[in-house]
Amino acid sequence: MNLYLVLLHLAGAVVLLLWAVRMVRTGVERSQEPALKSLLRESRGGRLRAAAVGAGVAVVLQSSTAVALLAAGFAGSGVLTLATGLTLMLGADLGSALVVQILSVDLHWLIPVLLVFGGALFFKGVSRPWRQGGRILMGIALILVSLQMIGEATLPLREAEMLPGIVGYLSNDFVTAFLIGAAFTWLVHSSVASILMVATFAAQGLLPLELGVSLMLGANLGGGLIALALTRNSVVEARRIATGNLLFRGVGAVLLLAAFHYLQPPLNMLGQGAARQIINLHLVFNLLLLVVCLPLTGPVARLATRFIKSLAIEPVPLVEAASCLDPSVVGQPTLALASAKRELLRMAEIIERMLKPLMELYETGDPEKIKQVKRLEEAVDQAQQDIKLYLAQISYPATMQEEERRAHELANFAINLEYVGDAISKTLVKLAETRRDQNLKFSPAGWRELNELHHRVMQNMQLALNVLMSEDRESARLLLAEKDAMGQAERASASGHLQRLRQGAAQSIETSNIHLETVRALKTINSLFASVAYPILAESGELLDSRLVRGNGGGAS
Repeated sequence: MNLYLVLLHLAGAVVLLLWAVRMVRTGVERSQEPALKSLLRESRGGRLRAAAVGAGVAVVLQSSTAVALLAAGFAGSGVLTLATGLTLMLGADLGSALVVQILSVDLHWLIPVLLVFGGALFFKGVSRPWRQGGRILMGIALILVSLQMIGEATLPLREAEMLPGIVGYLSNDFVTAFLIGAAFTWLVHSSVASILMVATFAAQGLLPLELGVSLMLGANLGGGLIALALTRNSVVEARRIATGNLLFRGVGAVLLLAAFHYLQPPLNMLGQGAARQIINLHLVFNLLLLVVCLPLTGPVARLATRFIKSLAIEPVPLVEAASCLDPSVVGQPTLALASAKRELLRMAEIIERMLKPLMELYETGDPEKIKQVKRLEEAVDQAQQDIKLYLAQISYPATMQEEERRAHELANFAINLEYVGDAISKTLVKLAETRRDQNLKFSPAGWRELNELHHRVMQNMQLALNVLMSEDRESARLLLAEKDAMGQAERASASGHLQRLRQGAAQSIETSNIHLETVRALKTINSLFASVAYPILAESGELLDSRLVRGNGGGAS
C-alpha cells in the first residue's frame, strides 16, 4: 500500500480516537456535572479521600486534564486548598492510567452492542441524561473502533524501508524519544489517546519495548503540560495546581526514564509482550507517583505559592458597553428584529454571568463577587429598557403582521429575562448572603439537589437561546419537556427536604427556608426561560390549554 495512503488512514484513525474520547467526556460532563462537582467539593476530608475522588472522576471523564480544570476552578474560588488540589491531581493521574488499562482490553465483540444501545438511547431517549448516556456508550464504542483502525492502518508500516532506521535511532536516543512523546501528547491534548497509540504500535511490532517506554513516559510529561497550557491565563491558584502537578509528573518521568535505560530492569513480571508491559508500567509509574508524592503536596503547595504570583492583567470590563441594536435599520422590520435578537443574546450572556457562579456564591459568600452580580443586574435592566424602546420605534406595513407579532414576543422575552435578573439579584444572592452571615450549612443531600437543579437550569437556558434564534419546533417541544422535568425535580427536592425535616436532620432544619426558596426561585427562572417556546408551538397548533400536545394531536401532557 502507498505510504501516503497508510499515513492518511492512520491520521483518520487517530482523529476518530481523539473525537471519541472527547465524546465520552462531553456526555459525562453534560449528564453528571453536578455530581462530579459535588464529589470534588467533598474531597476535603483527607489526602486519601481526595486522591480517591480524583482517580474516580478521572476514570469517569477519561481525562486527568478535565479534573485539573475542575479542581483549578474550585481552588480559584477558595473551595479547595492548593494542597488538596495537588492531591486530587495525583489521584487523577492514576485514574487516567486506569482508563488506559480498561480500554486496552480486547472488547471488539462489545462494539455493536454499545453502538446499538447507545444509538437507541441518544435518538430515542426521553430525557437529557438518557441521551447523554447514549452519547457515552457510542463514544466508548468508537474508541474501540479507532483502536482497531490504528492496528489495521499500521500493519503495512512493517514493510516500510525507512521505519527500521527511525526506530533504531529513537531506541538509542531515549531523550529525543521522550521529548517526542511529550510533544505529541501536548499536540493531541490527550495522554490517554497518546499512550493507547503507543501500546497499539508496540502490539503490531512497530516499536520495541525500550522505545515504547520512552514515549510512554514522555506522554506523562505531556499530560502535565496540557493542564499548564490550559490554565496559563487563569487565576493564580489554577496555575499553581497545574505547575505542581507538572513538577510531580515531570520529575517522576525523568527519574524513571533514567532508571529504566541505565539500570535496565526486567519487565517480564509486568506481563507478556511489549504492549502489555508498557501499559502496566504506566499504571505502576502513576501509582508510585501517588505514594511518593502524597506526603509532598504540602511543601510543593508552599513552594508554588512562593514562586507563582498573580498576573498583572488589565481587568476585564464587567459588561461590554456596545449594544447590538442598530438604529439605522429601524425602517426595515426584518433587519430590526434580527438586531433585537442579537441584543437579546447579549442580554442573556450577562444573565449567564450572573447565574453561573450561583453555587459558588452559596458556598463562599464572596462579597466582591456578589457586588459584581448586582452590578450586572443593572446592565440587564438597561438592556431590557433599550430593547423595548427600540422595538416600539419599528413601523410595520399591513403586509407584515407576522413581524409585528414577533416583535411583541421578543419584547415579552426581554421582560422575562429582566425578571430572571431580578430573581438572581434580589432573591438568590440575598439567600447566599443570609447563609454566609448565619454560617449555615446545607445537608449533603440538600446541597447535591440544589447543584443538580442549578445545572439543569443552566442547560435549559442554552436550549432556550437556541430556540430563540432557530425558532425550531422540535427544540421548542424539548424545552417544554425539560420544563416539565424541572417541575418534577423541584417537587422531588421539596419532598426530600421535608422528609429530612421529619427525620430531624439538623442541617436541613437550619437551612430549610433557604433551600425551599432557592428551589422555588430556580423553578421560576427555568419557567421564564421556557416561555420562549410557547409562541412557536402556539403558531403551529401544538399547544392545548397552555400545555404541550403529545404526538400528532394526542392528549395534553
